[in-house]
Amino acid sequence: MTTTARTSKDKLRKQVSKFYAHSVEGGTSCCGGDAVPRGIAAKYAGYSKKELSALPKDAVASSFGCGNPLSFSGVKRGETVLDLGSGAGIDLLIAAQKVGPKGKVIGVDMTDEMIARARKNVVAAGASNVEVRKGIIEKLPVESGTVDWVISNCVINLSPEKHRVFAEIARVLRPGGRMSVSDIVVEDLPDWVRKSAALYSSCVAGAVSEKEYLAGLRTAGLTDVKVIDRFVYDAVHMAGLVESELPDAGCGCGCGPEGKELLMKVAKDLEGKVWSAKVVARKPITSPAAPSRPRGHSRAGARRSRRS
Repeated sequence: MTTTARTSKDKLRKQVSKFYAHSVEGGTSCCGGDAVPRGIAAKYAGYSKKELSALPKDAVASSFGCGNPLSFSGVKRGETVLDLGSGAGIDLLIAAQKVGPKGKVIGVDMTDEMIARARKNVVAAGASNVEVRKGIIEKLPVESGTVDWVISNCVINLSPEKHRVFAEIARVLRPGGRMSVSDIVVEDLPDWVRKSAALYSSCVAGAVSEKEYLAGLRTAGLTDVKVIDRFVYDAVHMAGLVESELPDAGCGCGCGPEGKELLMKVAKDLEGKVWSAKVVARKPITSPAAPSRPRGHSRAGARRSRRS
């Protein structure tokens, strides 16, 4: 990769990090008034009232997810779970309950404000089995082959180097380990969307197609790759998703008519082209190779040799 290309990708990561730093400190959508509350995507996502009621209010209110990656995941007590882009910690805390005191949950995020918020929520929840580390998901600060589950919630779509993320997932999983990710995928996005910085950070403009997403995981060496659930955004959901994720400052849309116009255009042009997909995969268990025998050396021949 050229120095220019690397600089461009690093700049994009800084843009996303700054965006979410503003977002987590904001608390209202960019268009004010009867705003869609922050984290509305999580409300569409399938968290149960019981799960949410057991968490600190801040972890729920500061959620930017698009699904519940732990639903039907089969996470067991004593296992190790890694959350990519752990944000304010909603999935960290749910995972901590599932793995129990003998299990371990690791969160990785690149935004200092999110890490501080997550650690605060971890303390508030009394979750002693959770650790939050600073890093990027393209180069995880996690040892190879040490994780039973990789989860992520509406984060991989933000990466400018998704192939590296998929390779890292395969690296950190133990043989037989599993992945359960909720993420945004898209189909036939208009060019104006792809060029929008605000819509990139809102998990839309940087997303790839479902087919490309699954192919990337298979290329990384994962198996049993499939989508087990989808939530397609209609016009109302699409506008709500984008509005809820745009912060007061630096979102590129501003308040008032300009912001409203963006939301109307998003609702009209993107209806049915964006959906949340629950993607699962597994790292294969490689069996040890059988010892090779010299050519012409059969078991029968070996038995004759031992008898002679």
